[in-house]
Amino acid sequence: MPTYDYRCEANGKVVEVKHGMQEVINTWGELCGRLGIGPGDTAPDAPVAKLANGGQVVKSGSLGESKHACGGGGCGMCALN
Repeated sequence: MPTYDYRCEANGKVVEVKHGMQEVINTWGELCGRLGIGPGDTAPDAPVAKLANGGQVVKSGSLGESKHACGGGGCGMCALN
């Protein structure tokens, strides 16, 4: 399943999520729901934008893991830190 990076317009966070090519995510609340995390202080209806990274195919051995390009190691923008 491909992975996509999304940036929240309201909080500036970039997160990576796996989903089918036809699925559309438009808001921070939808994105957080897909990741199984709470929206925090950001309004659930805040818009998100899919970044043009081309998507990546996730190997079956890594299903269930959510990582950002920084590896979750403190980029300052990653909700997964």
